Amino acid sequence: MPRLALRVLAAALGALTLVVGCGGGDDGSGRGRRPAGARVTIRVPADAPTVSAAVSLARPGDLVLVAPGVYHESVRIDTAHVTLRGVSRAKVVIDGRLQQPNGVVVTAPGVAVENLTVRNNTQNGILVTGSAKAAAGLPGRGGGYDTGEEPVTFLKSFLVSYVTATRNGLYGIYAFSAQNGVIEHSYASGGADSGIYVGQCKPCHIVVRDNVAELNAVGYEGTNASGDMYVVGNRLVGNRVGLTTNSDHQEKLLPQQGAVVAGNLIAANQQTATPEQADGGWGTGIGIDGGSDNQFTRNRITDNSRAGLVITATADLPPAGNRIVDNTFTGNGVDVAWTFPTAARGRGNCLRGNDLRTTVPARLATTASCPLPAGSPSPAGEWATPAAPGGIPFTEVAAPAPQPQFPGPVTTGATAVPAVPALPKTAGIRLPSASLLAANARVQTS
Repeated sequence: MPRLALRVLAAALGALTLVVGCGGGDDGSGRGRRPAGARVTIRVPADAPTVSAAVSLARPGDLVLVAPGVYHESVRIDTAHVTLRGVSRAKVVIDGRLQQPNGVVVTAPGVAVENLTVRNNTQNGILVTGSAKAAAGLPGRGGGYDTGEEPVTFLKSFLVSYVTATRNGLYGIYAFSAQNGVIEHSYASGGADSGIYVGQCKPCHIVVRDNVAELNAVGYEGTNASGDMYVVGNRLVGNRVGLTTNSDHQEKLLPQQGAVVAGNLIAANQQTATPEQADGGWGTGIGIDGGSDNQFTRNRITDNSRAGLVITATADLPPAGNRIVDNTFTGNGVDVAWTFPTAARGRGNCLRGNDLRTTVPARLATTASCPLPAGSPSPAGEWATPAAPGGIPFTEVAAPAPQPQFPGPVTTGATAVPAVPALPKTAGIRLPSASLLAANARVQTS
């Protein structure tokens, strides 16, 4: 085995070099001796030739720091509390060349993935999961989530921050069967299903914040993602559908309920130069499909050609108890539309304090004003909607605009990921401006 130099960051000792190899310095693990409790920075390619080789050397608390380059590999992190960070977000690229299902797979708790780009994977840019089948690249008949009879096992705690995920065949950033995590300051485009996806968690204790998702089939999707699930302060502009929260029989932990969607800019979601959405979604800001007890508050929902917000049912799962409060709707085909099959009619869904102009059925703000008696049937209507135009292959989606860097990627040590993230206080989340995160986006609002 080649001898690899490891630089140890130790406050009292300064820089200490360890040698890892097959000789007498080995501690029996194949990773070499180090002082007890020492945290190591493993540099790629200086200390290990590939990202995967560096990750295989890492122990809890270590930082894998990657120099600029294009790395044609799929990286799996199965050691807890490891930080994978690029020196440059735009210039450190993990590229699947359309031959790998996933760019980075995280299967251990407390892992942080920061300041790099993942692209050209047949399934996912970054996958964080407690599911062995998902981690093995066996998504099942649904393309991304059907795990059959596999029991639900959660990965506990994760962080994805300052990551660019583009041109991936399923999801850009995908947290499935995972809890206690944060997806923040990231950018997702060219997701053939969705840019950011959270699925099969209850309670989730997950925060998705301050991200840009554009030029995807769906910007953000939450499927069977319930309980302390926060989607706040994101720019979901220029997709086919901005955001969905839904129940799906292909995943466990039905039904979806208890998400908070607040302070997001959700606009202009009718872009043709995007991957075609499998279910034909188009021109919609927010879709609630069989989800229940969700709160939508102080979002700016504008210029979505079909509808700003739609509530409907998933097969036999009616949407119930969704609260739409203090949002601003402008320039949508219809601001709010409720439509249900007779067998799965919604109940207890209500509105209050919204700036809106048109609803289907008419006068929803009056007939479904919050609060409502428990179990009140929700009125429903129908309206003519245009068919979705054809899309483009995910491999042809426009390249990202320049994105902000992680502060001090070289000088900052490994990131300590909390066991449970601090959750936002909804009362403190304000209505976003129409220019939220515009400097980081290709698609601009009018």
